[in-house]
Amino acid sequence: IQRLGFLVVFAIIFMSCNSKNKQDTSEVDEIELTESDVITITKSQFESSNMELGNLVKHEFNATVKANGMFDALPENKATVSTYFVGYVKNITLLPGDKVKKGQVLFTLENPEYINVQQKFLESKSRLDYLKADYERQKTLLVDHVTSKKNFLKAESEYRVTSTQYQSLQKELSLMNINHGKLSGESITSTINVLSPISGTVTSINASKGVFLNPSDIALTVINTEQLHLELKIFEKDLPLVKEGQQINIYLQNNSNKVYKGVVHLINRSINAENRTIDIHADLVNEEDTKLFAPGMYVETEILTSSNSYDALPSEAIINIEASYFALVRIDENTYKKVPIEIGTTSNGFTQILNADDFSPDTLFMTKGAFNLISE
Repeated sequence: IQRLGFLVVFAIIFMSCNSKNKQDTSEVDEIELTESDVITITKSQFESSNMELGNLVKHEFNATVKANGMFDALPENKATVSTYFVGYVKNITLLPGDKVKKGQVLFTLENPEYINVQQKFLESKSRLDYLKADYERQKTLLVDHVTSKKNFLKAESEYRVTSTQYQSLQKELSLMNINHGKLSGESITSTINVLSPISGTVTSINASKGVFLNPSDIALTVINTEQLHLELKIFEKDLPLVKEGQQINIYLQNNSNKVYKGVVHLINRSINAENRTIDIHADLVNEEDTKLFAPGMYVETEILTSSNSYDALPSEAIINIEASYFALVRIDENTYKKVPIEIGTTSNGFTQILNADDFSPDTLFMTKGAFNLISE
């Protein structure tokens, strides 16, 4: 019997030593449940696991409407370039992506018909000087009763017809980008320049050297990307919630970490019959952000329709166990109790606490590290 008692004592001592060795190896294994909802944590465990404590805080929660869409240039900053006159492309050196300025030569066209227009203009200009002088002379003679009214009317008619022709050809030369004021017989040309109507970037080119262009043909496209806007779509059920001036959170597709800010600029009241959506136009708050985007880039957005302040905890402090939610409340320096939590909406890493009245304002929650303690 004495020998048996000795063995029992030895076994107890051995188990005690073994337990101590385990404690030295890993303090995390030392956590013990003194009750079903109470956990004891040493100070060293708390510090080594980077745990944190905090109180309930007031946090802004926004009601949002989801809207998808893309960046696009403003209508006045987008130009499809064609020519007013038929002709062959004589010279074009641009490539998609090239920067151009308003009034810059994009390409040149060649056609013998351009010569005829300039010739007619110079002829009408020459005749106009003579006909104007004759008209003035006939007018004076008519006043002095030296000439007949018929001669006066004939001179007046010829002068006005030629004047109309002259002005018409002048405008035609202007469309051809030919300076009529400097035009002379020596400067007549069979080529004309096609100029850029806006400053921007060449995004597409459909013309090449030697190609014959009609006025209906689009030669190239120029887009000014310095002032992009957002074209978004919302479902018709969300229309009553969206107002002009509301703030927008903008995310690039598959990248929710970076948020850009926008604002609702215009709401189209016409509903798309096919997909039951409504177009929303929005602007970036920071104009410098425009440089980061290009027309056609897809975005996902949240339109902030309302904002309210609620009691909240960091979402990391709340643990979901079989559709029930819990948090750890500090009882004393080393003791924490698992308590049930009723949650509401979530925003920017914080979760609304619906049963905040169950806790005093100075209640300390484990805001970081609770998952590893009560998720098992």
